[in-house]
Amino acid sequence: MGLLQNKVGFVTGAGQGIGRAIAISYAREGAKVVIADFNAEMGAETVQLIEQAGGTAAFIQGDVSKEDSVKEAVDFVVATYGRLDIACNSAAVSRGSGPIHEFERSVFDQTLQMCLTNTWLCMKYELAAMLQTGGGAIVNISSNSSLKGHAFNTAYAAAKGGVNILTKSSAAEYGAQGIRINAVSPGVIRTPGIENYFKEQPDMAEGLKRAAVMNRLGEPEEIAEAVTFLSSDRASFITGQLLSVDGGGAVR
Repeated sequence: MGLLQNKVGFVTGAGQGIGRAIAISYAREGAKVVIADFNAEMGAETVQLIEQAGGTAAFIQGDVSKEDSVKEAVDFVVATYGRLDIACNSAAVSRGSGPIHEFERSVFDQTLQMCLTNTWLCMKYELAAMLQTGGGAIVNISSNSSLKGHAFNTAYAAAKGGVNILTKSSAAEYGAQGIRINAVSPGVIRTPGIENYFKEQPDMAEGLKRAAVMNRLGEPEEIAEAVTFLSSDRASFITGQLLSVDGGGAVR
């Protein structure tokens, strides 16, 4: 029996990269999974991968930085599978990089909206659904940028710092009601997003690749394993925690 047998899961940003790996891991461990992503083609591809492996999944297209879209997605989970037990808020888009004195206000605001506000919106509706059935588990995806800063990517680092405190504060609010809330903080992971970042900031690419004491990039599946554990009943006494999965990057 899998770690998540008979559970219903919801994963945002699951069209590619870390989100896709988490959705696949949830399904492999026995959960029925609803995938949310703004890219319909990529989301459908994730569902196909899960179904080909013998899992159960459904897709809903939407933008989780918009409240109506989030509500629709969580309502879809409950309508499709009857409840919501576990959720991972992985969706995030950093809108720009560069010196902070050159940042446009709109770029900073968009990054906060798509890396912090979206996580809060998802939690708002996930929590409401979980309260209806007596509990659940939420894992937010943070970033090691939130732990020691990230030059030229300040808006993203600040947003993910907000995700950390959102996680801890909400864990304190809902722990007595049977809902555990944790965060996973990835290091430098081999995703389409990081490959694009390397193209934008080629001078920083080699340094980031050496950021881990293990001297390699992480893989999306390595983040997924940590998220799956924290979502499972094996983590039943863990809440309000930030787990770095970074090959030792946080201690270098």
